[in-house]
Amino acid sequence: MERRFLPTTRRELEEQQIEQLDFVYVIGDAYVDHPSFGHAIISRVLESRGYTVGIISQPDWRDPASVTALGRPRLGFLVSAGNMDSMVNHYTVSRRRRRSDAYTPGGEAGRRPDRAATVYCNLIRQAYRDAPIIVGGIEASLRRLAHYDYWSDSLKRSILMDSAANLVSYGMGERSIVEIADALNAGIDIHDITFVDGTCYRTKDLGSVYDYELLPSYEELLADKKNYAKSFYTQYCNTDPFTGKRLAEPYGTVFVVQNPPSKPLDMQEMDDVYDLPYCGTYHPMYEAAGGVPAIAEVKFSLVSNRGCFGGCNFCALTFHQGRIIQARSHASILREAQALTQDLDFKGYIHDVGGPTANFRQPACGKQLEKGVCRDRQCLFPTPCKNLRADHSDYVALLRKLRALPKVKKVFIRSGIRFDYLMADRSDTFFRELVKYHISGQLKVAPEHVSDRVLDKMGKPRHDVYLRFVKRYEAVNRACGTDQYLVPYLMSSHPGCGMSDAVELACYLKETGHMPEQVQDFYPTPSTISTCMYYTGFDPRTMEPVYVEKDPHRKALQRALIQYGRPENYELVAEALALAGRRDLIGYGPDCLIRPKEDAKKGMPQKKKRTIRNIHKKKTGGRRS
Repeated sequence: MERRFLPTTRRELEEQQIEQLDFVYVIGDAYVDHPSFGHAIISRVLESRGYTVGIISQPDWRDPASVTALGRPRLGFLVSAGNMDSMVNHYTVSRRRRRSDAYTPGGEAGRRPDRAATVYCNLIRQAYRDAPIIVGGIEASLRRLAHYDYWSDSLKRSILMDSAANLVSYGMGERSIVEIADALNAGIDIHDITFVDGTCYRTKDLGSVYDYELLPSYEELLADKKNYAKSFYTQYCNTDPFTGKRLAEPYGTVFVVQNPPSKPLDMQEMDDVYDLPYCGTYHPMYEAAGGVPAIAEVKFSLVSNRGCFGGCNFCALTFHQGRIIQARSHASILREAQALTQDLDFKGYIHDVGGPTANFRQPACGKQLEKGVCRDRQCLFPTPCKNLRADHSDYVALLRKLRALPKVKKVFIRSGIRFDYLMADRSDTFFRELVKYHISGQLKVAPEHVSDRVLDKMGKPRHDVYLRFVKRYEAVNRACGTDQYLVPYLMSSHPGCGMSDAVELACYLKETGHMPEQVQDFYPTPSTISTCMYYTGFDPRTMEPVYVEKDPHRKALQRALIQYGRPENYELVAEALALAGRRDLIGYGPDCLIRPKEDAKKGMPQKKKRTIRNIHKKKTGGRRS
């Protein structure tokens, strides 16, 4: 089958003999026809159903004419800000402008506007007053109802109220976009398409809306943050496609109605999506700019699953992909892998086989595909559910098949490994094969913190689970004759984390001899439990008050403690220890984090360095932890 890119210019329309497109897709990313990019999946799914789709990539948001480049579509416009939220793409957690954009040709920054989904929709509405507009992707999905906006420090309305779009297609949109397209093609007016799961719409009359739960109005949310915390948790408890209720959020005389989520794809449907004729790379028009940097991470990687039942509170996956795991068949993945090996740039290395969480290849328990996930508990938090199926046998079988392919030298796993799920598996087969075959010298895992009080607010397992994992990792390495590192991801300033918790983390790092090169300061992105805590000061699960550190200087103190050994952090660490009442950690003892100021520039005595190495060796078998 010939693989060609979808049209991006009038000339390409003529070459493909298309007089009028069914849909024009306006996107904030460069056009990359690879299934790791949402716009590629949605456009190819529509194409497979007989619809024509054209791509307008990164239009000039200052010029309405830029969205008319492919003419008016027969059925409507699709809009996505891109694979990343445009605000996260543009700004660091300290709200400083980023200097590059991996989803733009040549990595150039500034090629899309802030809040790109809203801007593009309004741009289209200026050019075409009555054209149907369907907005989707991660940015719109997480803004489908009222949400906290970190960058303006305010509560914003549903994207439907500000973007002039007719519908939000939220979550993974393969089902909803086809149903919308078929309805439009049948002549149904966009304003009457109120019945599609996985969508949100506006209405002035709830009389025809059935079986819905009324949320607090936007005005009530503004008046009391407790109202927002309660409303958000209602939304969180209705993210399951089997049990989720229809929700209605009032804005004066207008209501935004969220239909229940789309049903998950079964394995054959997943295969069908990923077997579509993607070109596998960026459009040739970007060659002169040096290509699109984001392709490097995914070109030789394989998506094996989607969804996540890990339930981390700072992650938006529950709101976007859902908790039910959807997986591709071995045959589909192997077909893609074999095609990768024929690429002229393939060097023998498959960079990743995974998804949001690499070692999730099946629903957490047998009932989820029929009855949905539990509303009142998580699968892994605070401890694994008694019904959890912790079984890596299918993943092991898949990895073995991939390793056996001709031209494949190594198969890496770079997606996140959920270590508590790994520890729940009674068999150590995957653990051994992970260490022996699928790590390149180091394994990155995400304990995030060591304080159980903070871990509870994060939705992460207790620290002792990580300690047992470290011990087992060391034992498996010894058994395999390997000497590989663990690199833990750590987070500062998460809601619930005070200065004493940050000091506890620093002391753990001192004890184990690990000094992180990077630290992630908590980033309050829309539609997560942690962001709700950050904005309201309440845990929406319990409505108990939560300590939230918002002061930039005190946040800097927490970050500095995690990297206490850096000379440039000395003053900040000393101040943090004083605030925490832990001046005992300033001195010459083996547990001290820093020396007194008068001796700080002299460095640690050699004897102390040997002591740290000995502690490190004792704790990690000579490897960094």
